[in-house]
Amino acid sequence: MIRLLIADDHQIVREGLKHVVAQSRDIRVVGEAEDGNAAIKLSTTMAADVILLDVSMPGPGVIEVIKTLKSLRPKLGVLVLSVHPERHYARRVLAAGADGYLTKNESSAALAPAIRVVHSGRKFLTQSLAQDLAVNLGRPQAGQVHDVLSNREYQVFVQLGSGRSIYDIAVQLRVSPKTVRTYRSRILEKTNLKSTAEIIFYVVNQGLVSDIAAEPSDSGTARS
Repeated sequence: MIRLLIADDHQIVREGLKHVVAQSRDIRVVGEAEDGNAAIKLSTTMAADVILLDVSMPGPGVIEVIKTLKSLRPKLGVLVLSVHPERHYARRVLAAGADGYLTKNESSAALAPAIRVVHSGRKFLTQSLAQDLAVNLGRPQAGQVHDVLSNREYQVFVQLGSGRSIYDIAVQLRVSPKTVRTYRSRILEKTNLKSTAEIIFYVVNQGLVSDIAAEPSDSGTARS
């Protein structure tokens, strides 16, 4: 039996995920978390084999959560679930120690097999992601503007580019507006962009905003 933790800040998403995995007799949900800190705490108090981790939860950034989880529970399988296409976060989360990356627009039929692969100790990669990694193996990166950003800065960068306000981003990340403004200043300095308007233009032009990003979240802000 595979013991699964589900970490997503939207209850309706968690319920949907539970419904999907309930169709598999070898997978049992043993706990739920609605933010990064809760996910870390649950991983140390519950005997779980795999955690299904949303990329955009409140609290610590997904990279920090993954690194902490792997530090505390090296054998815990981490499968990242995201609304963002693979090219947005896959490389970053895999480099941080994640064992797989699955987008939410994949068929629900792919979820249980992905969980089983991660539980077996292997890496789960979709065919398209595996091909991309193979093609670019050893090839210098293209050097896009956003590549210079830290993982947390990139998270703020994408949300600014989605048109979110400083306040909305602060609420989503559970930090102060002042902290978000500091990130914005660092982003502008590192990317040589001049304003939030230029950030929005760049993010949209690069396709870094998914269609789902425009949907309202439970707090009335856009979903990242």
